[in-house]
Amino acid sequence: MQETINIFWFRRDLRLEDNAGLYHALKEGLPVLTIFIFDTAILNKLENKADARVEFIHTALSGMQQQLEKAGSGIEIFNGLPADIFSSLVSKYKIATVFTNHDYEPYAKSRDAAIAGILAEKNIEFKTYKDQVIFEKDEVIKDNGEPYTVFTPYSKKWKAALKESHLKAYPVKKYFNNFYTHTSGKTPSLKQIGFTATGKKFPSGNPDEALIKHYGERRDFPGINGTSRMGVHLRFGTVSIRQLAVKAQPLSETYLNELIWRDFYHMILWHFPRVGEGKSFKASYDKIEWRRDKGEFEKWCSGQTGYPIVDAGLRELNETGFMHNRVRMIVASFLCKHLLLDWRLGEAYFAEKLLDYDLAANNGGWQWASGSGCDAAPYFRIFNPYLQTKRFDADLSYIKKWVPEFQEFSYPKPIVDHEFARKRCLEVYSKALKKD
Repeated sequence: MQETINIFWFRRDLRLEDNAGLYHALKEGLPVLTIFIFDTAILNKLENKADARVEFIHTALSGMQQQLEKAGSGIEIFNGLPADIFSSLVSKYKIATVFTNHDYEPYAKSRDAAIAGILAEKNIEFKTYKDQVIFEKDEVIKDNGEPYTVFTPYSKKWKAALKESHLKAYPVKKYFNNFYTHTSGKTPSLKQIGFTATGKKFPSGNPDEALIKHYGERRDFPGINGTSRMGVHLRFGTVSIRQLAVKAQPLSETYLNELIWRDFYHMILWHFPRVGEGKSFKASYDKIEWRRDKGEFEKWCSGQTGYPIVDAGLRELNETGFMHNRVRMIVASFLCKHLLLDWRLGEAYFAEKLLDYDLAANNGGWQWASGSGCDAAPYFRIFNPYLQTKRFDADLSYIKKWVPEFQEFSYPKPIVDHEFARKRCLEVYSKALKKD
């Protein structure tokens, strides 16, 4: 008689420690087969086959595979469409329940609904758990039941609601003997899934305490090592958000606030899914008449705008897959307000290039910069790249690193005059917003 098993499906939670869904799967007592799917619906959209994010996932899976081998188990790794994979799994195994963790993005929600349907036909339960945020969906809302759209009151309610239990780690290791025993867990090579190695170095998943402690005073200066670079680890779940919050809580409220911003943007995406579908949070901002200038956009992408702080940011992104957070704001504001190019162009470019790309945070950041988002910078706040440089890169160390030729004749003249761009932006924005 065929053995009944449970399945745990890894997605944005690539770790064996403090993993909510994995804990609940193992705790039930049935043998747990772990799986991961390289989803071709996502991967086929990636034009660059040397994508560091795929390499990061591959590295994380290889590490988990080695850990599970010691327990006589392994992750079954597939390459294909989730619906096809699960149709095959339900005919191959006798499955009681499929466990996984929540994903809040529009594609993920429709994918999970389809999988739940396939499983329901075979009377297999589909259970999902909160894992990648501290608070989700309706857990932090206004007293009248409506979602917050301004960060400060949300963060106050978030902190007031926080209990020790929200940050308690799930003791997964306690149940390691419940993994399904098999030896079929093999990690396919990057080449086998259609990708190649990039050689990029990935940040450590363990930021030191000194960095977090001094985060508040150092985070705005791109020329120094003042940020933790945890974005990619949080994006793919190689680090637990709970354990990072536990580390941050006594050391830096500023750092903790960054984790709360992450929850905030995921909550916004859940309640207002239109923001993940190319719509402005503030509908009136969709009336802005954006310029169409492919040449200027390409100069922005390649870091050839003639504004050194902007060019440094884009060149850092293109070479490393990372851009300093302060510089992200300057670069995004420049695209929307100096060049008057649609924020969606920048959002898509970051989605393609950022190692830590996360739809909720990326969309939130771009809509903040353009003025179209919730709790956004007002449309008349237009970053002056020269003043931003003076404040945050006064010794030009960041600019010298990424734009060494900025004082040479070969360096391009500014793509647009700052004062001219500022006036043009105010005119175009106010004209569109007066239509309301």
